[in-house]
Amino acid sequence: MKNKEESSIDSTRGNFWSETPQSSSGDVTDETLGSLSRPGRTATAPIEQPALSDTPESLLETALSEANLEQARKNVKANRGAPGPDGITLREFPDWFRPRWPTIRQQLLDGTYRPGPVRRKSIDKPDGSGKRLLGIPNVLDRLIQQAIVQVLTPVFDPKFSESSFGFRPKRSAHGAAKQVQRIIRRGYRYCVDMDLSKFFDRVQHDILMSRVARKVHDRRLLRLIGNYLRAGVMVEGILQPTEEGTPQGGPASPLLANILLDDLDKELERRGLRFVRYADDFVIFTKSLRSAERVKASITRFLTSELRLVVNQEKSRIVASDEVEYLGFAFRGSRATIQVANKAIQKFKHRIRELTGRSRGISMERRLGELRTYVRGWMGYFALAAQLKLFARFDQWIRRRIRMCYWKRWRHVRTRRRELIALGVPRRQAIRHAKSRQSYWHMAKTIASGVGLTNRWLAEQGMLSLKSLWAELAPLRRTA
Repeated sequence: MKNKEESSIDSTRGNFWSETPQSSSGDVTDETLGSLSRPGRTATAPIEQPALSDTPESLLETALSEANLEQARKNVKANRGAPGPDGITLREFPDWFRPRWPTIRQQLLDGTYRPGPVRRKSIDKPDGSGKRLLGIPNVLDRLIQQAIVQVLTPVFDPKFSESSFGFRPKRSAHGAAKQVQRIIRRGYRYCVDMDLSKFFDRVQHDILMSRVARKVHDRRLLRLIGNYLRAGVMVEGILQPTEEGTPQGGPASPLLANILLDDLDKELERRGLRFVRYADDFVIFTKSLRSAERVKASITRFLTSELRLVVNQEKSRIVASDEVEYLGFAFRGSRATIQVANKAIQKFKHRIRELTGRSRGISMERRLGELRTYVRGWMGYFALAAQLKLFARFDQWIRRRIRMCYWKRWRHVRTRRRELIALGVPRRQAIRHAKSRQSYWHMAKTIASGVGLTNRWLAEQGMLSLKSLWAELAPLRRTA
């Protein structure tokens, strides 16, 4: 009869990581960040969870079971991601992993396994206010962390607040936005918008681990989580210690953040306050300005004294409810109509300008493909917004920029004339347009008239319409 190690390694010979990963690039983008990209993504923890052991002291064995590791493998692969400090990509990992797993598994059970440090990477924050520091773990450590998250989520998540929406099963930023709308409609006219300064970088390990230990009694698992927190970070090839913080970039970070901030949720509920929290981003609502001022002062004291977190006083503020911008959404009027926030609009236009820039030396097929991916994702997130006219204007603007790209691409008079005639433009008109010395932007509007680069032709080339996507996503707005 095979022992446990033999059985475990046999699973790697079968379908474990057998499918080719979609990406093994070293570049860190919104896509490679998986569930940590916010607010553009609303990914949640895995919904399908393996059955937990009856003894809370054996959670580590459950985490390392074949069924749980297979689910972890699927989630790590789906999130893709760049390699960690060891440079091993998702594509290379299976061959590296198979012969080493029995030894690594035994080290995990014995408590002698030491996680590798994470790789420091900085990206722009969604609101453009600065850089966000990430810690990219090795693929092995991502797999182990994901396995741990899958057994801890059923332990902690059922007791989390109903007002917490970030990185939880069957919850998303859409649910958070709808909750804000419901609260405002009930007459809460003031909002305390709190900002935690560098939250993920300043989490105190002892405070966090004491919260984890309330429900996790497997000492080996607690030690392993602590080792991940203290694994260090590689910055330009130099190992730096991590005496505080839970670096963004690993699967465990969102769950650990929710475990710590659940104390805040419970305190707000105890006081009977209305609030919405998405990870470290939360807003509290009151019916009067005086109440808002009291809440801001008292919650600041709670965060600094009980959780030892730092509140950014410059960014924390009290605003009228119709001035709230949360997770990229704005809430206008007494009915709190959901709209796209101004910052999100400016970011969208900036990205469209990048994708449709005339100087990009790529084919139109690739350009339109990148545009489709971005537009579909953006509209999927902002489909809650009741702004059909705004999306129609965006459609017109994007179509004109695409026409401008075609006009620039054709470049020569002969080419322009030939292409316009092929599209059905009368020969005399095609020659006149082809010889024009007007700007690309001007000609992008001129050639749209008549039978040139029509909306229908652009759609046939693969261009998506925000207006059409918004109509298709109507079910998302039914309760908004």
